[in-house]
Amino acid sequence: MGIRIVLADDHRIVRDGLCALLAREKDIELVGQADDGLAAVRLARELQPDIVVTDVSMPGLNGVEATRRIRTDHPSVRVLCLSVHAERRMVLAVLEAGASGYVLKDCSYEELALAIRKAMADQVHLSAELVRVVVNEVRSRGQPQPAAGASQLTPREREMVQLLSEGLSTQQIADRLHVSAKTVATHREHVMQKLDISSLAELTRYALREGLSSLELPWRNAARSPA
Repeated sequence: MGIRIVLADDHRIVRDGLCALLAREKDIELVGQADDGLAAVRLARELQPDIVVTDVSMPGLNGVEATRRIRTDHPSVRVLCLSVHAERRMVLAVLEAGASGYVLKDCSYEELALAIRKAMADQVHLSAELVRVVVNEVRSRGQPQPAAGASQLTPREREMVQLLSEGLSTQQIADRLHVSAKTVATHREHVMQKLDISSLAELTRYALREGLSSLELPWRNAARSPA
């Protein structure tokens, strides 16, 4: 039996291209596709694949949070992140969430296939230019560190920050999370107090800085919904 893969990316053209490439590998079997983080978590639960290959920047639930949920709920499912982002904070967040590797999207397909096989062998793979990021982090241990940032938020609060920064209204978020609008408003108030933030514009900048949202998300080309 081949390595069973679930592929998550919100760009269909990327998924289609990767599906065509993965189909060439005799030891790799694509068993499911997801277009956002929530779908990736659901498919990990339903299909129990060997590896979930996921984009990091996705609307609704990003790859970091999806990785954290998958690894917490299904420890036998490995996660490999694929992204255009090489920022230190993003790389470290993915690894801290439990990913088995981080591959940049400008890598060769051969590198991605290698990373998949290494993940299956319980090894970690990083694109070459990301190794320096991790080495520098190790070297900086013991030195004064900046504020904890997104790590001080609960998983639900991080999800709330992402949805708010993506321009969803209070009611849209309530519908998506199956809670009341009052609960969403309470969460928003607690998050802003915890982060010492007073406006949605500041919250959006925070989400971008912490890697909870991305400038390339499609809502940024459309008008925001009213709160």
